[in-house]
This record gives sequence, C-alpha cells and structure tokens, in this order.
Amino acid sequence: MGGITLAGLTGLLWRRLRGGACPSWFAFVLDNPVMQRFAGAAQLMRYMDLQPGMRLLDAGCGPGRLTIPFARRVGPQGEVVALDVQAGMLRRLAGRMGRSGVSNVRLVEGGLVKGRLMETEPFDRAVLVTVLGEIHDKASALAELFDRLKPGGLLLVTEALPDPDFLLPRRVERLVCAAGFVVLARHGRFCAYTRVFRKPG
Repeated sequence: MGGITLAGLTGLLWRRLRGGACPSWFAFVLDNPVMQRFAGAAQLMRYMDLQPGMRLLDAGCGPGRLTIPFARRVGPQGEVVALDVQAGMLRRLAGRMGRSGVSNVRLVEGGLVKGRLMETEPFDRAVLVTVLGEIHDKASALAELFDRLKPGGLLLVTEALPDPDFLLPRRVERLVCAAGFVVLARHGRFCAYTRVFRKPG
C-alpha cells in the first residue's frame, strides 16, 4: 500500500511540474475505487440523462473507465467516440473493449482544437472528466465542443482532487459559459464536483 501511495504522490508531482495530459503509465490514478465513488459511470450517466441510441464524445477518455459503461448504455444503435491525445491510453481502452465485447466505440487519437474534430454527425452528449485542466487552449476546446453538440445537447464536466490540474468550480463555469453554454445542473462538493451544461437551442 505504501508503494502505491508513493507512486501516486510521485506521479502527481511529476504532473504538476510538467503539465499536460496524464501519462498512460499513470492510468491507475484515474481507474480506482476512489474515482468510482466520486465520478462513477452510473451517476454521471444519470446526471446527463444518457439514453440508448445517443452519440457521445468521451473527450480525454484515458484507459476507458467510463467509455465502456457509456457504450453499453447507448447500445448498438448509439455510438461513443473515444478521443485521447495519447496512443497508450487508446491501446489500454482497445484491450478493455476486446475483453468486454463492446463494439460501438470508435477510437480517435487527437486533441480538442476548434475545427480539428472531423465529425459530420453531431453529438447528443459530451464529457470532460478530469480533463479540462489539462487542455492548454481551453477556449478553443470548448468552442469545438459547442460546435459539435446538437442544439439542446449536454456537456458534462467533472473535476476531482487530488488531480494536479484541478479547476475551481467558478472557473469551470466561467470558461464553459463563455463558449455559449448555460449551466443546467450542479452536483457534488468542492473537492469532487460535476457541472452539466446545455447548448441552447
């Protein structure tokens, strides 16, 4: 247990000093019982009213802790696009997909930059779970999400400590609303919270 704690603290310090996306070798920090308790798939799906047949963008999907449950919820008539800047994370997710039998997930390597996400069909839902703080050009990323969501579509943003890129709730709301979204719901507490935003229309 002490070794895991030390590894976690070392990884957090490394992230704070270097910034950027969580490395694939540090994926255990994202995929653990603590994260499941504060940002579990079931509660996030409830917050954003994820339904069968929907298209969802899991931006910064990491190793797929949430991607697989999301894909099961939208079912074979729906689709999850799993986006991540790291090939290592997508490889982990691909392995998890093979073991789970899920086939309605499309893996896309890349980041959220306005005009770069080559999607012709709009999304019903998009999620940024402990991801927004890692993105350098947040305004561009949020503008891209706004463009890619259907009118009335929902964006879910979750932040949780001890993520070194943790953003305060008021900053998240300011950034996302500046992109054109409106706050729909607030969940959780300061140290682990979720905000649900709606694209007007």
